[in-house]
Amino acid sequence: MALDTLGTVPWAIKGELILNCNCTVFCPCVVSLGKHAPTEGYCQAWSGVRIDEGHYGDEDLSGLNVGLMLEIPGLMARGNWKAAAFIDERASEAGYEALVNIFSGKARGTTGLFGVLVSEFLGAERAPVIFETEGNARRLMVGKMIQGEVVPVPGHKGEDIVVTNTEYWMGPDITVATATKGRVRAFGRVWDFDGRSAEICQIDWKGPR
Repeated sequence: MALDTLGTVPWAIKGELILNCNCTVFCPCVVSLGKHAPTEGYCQAWSGVRIDEGHYGDEDLSGLNVGLMLEIPGLMARGNWKAAAFIDERASEAGYEALVNIFSGKARGTTGLFGVLVSEFLGAERAPVIFETEGNARRLMVGKMIQGEVVPVPGHKGEDIVVTNTEYWMGPDITVATATKGRVRAFGRVWDFDGRSAEICQIDWKGPR
């Protein structure tokens, strides 16, 4: 499958996304939509996506996982992001190309903002990407490159705290979480975000519009 530089192929992904960043408390980008700086003034983050149902044209993406690494120098909305993607080694060649198109923003639609905000795509590589759920914990393991686990922050009566009805690009309802483990060793980065801000989001993305 050739790189879809025109963003014309219909695609859709449904599943769950987890993210852990270096913010000390819940990420302000969710509510400010990137107009407020991260708590440390810059953003470093890893993310995992579990695709429960998905396709890119005729290529079935269901059951695959993707890991992401993001680096944002200041306000999210101002761009200059750096990003890298780790594509499930179980993906077919066509599936790999499809996921690179989607997560680089070339496929447009929900993730099209990556094409605008990411100034340097560090690369994409195949890797064993494992996304596990045990109780309320979600784990992402990408070889030795990303080792992460996030859990919801308990709210009133022990129920999850959920920020609902947002205009956040990932999805309208974001579960407030924290990382019990957040280790990145990839592309020259060495990050440890244990105890830092995390998010859990049910995703329903599509493109090219």
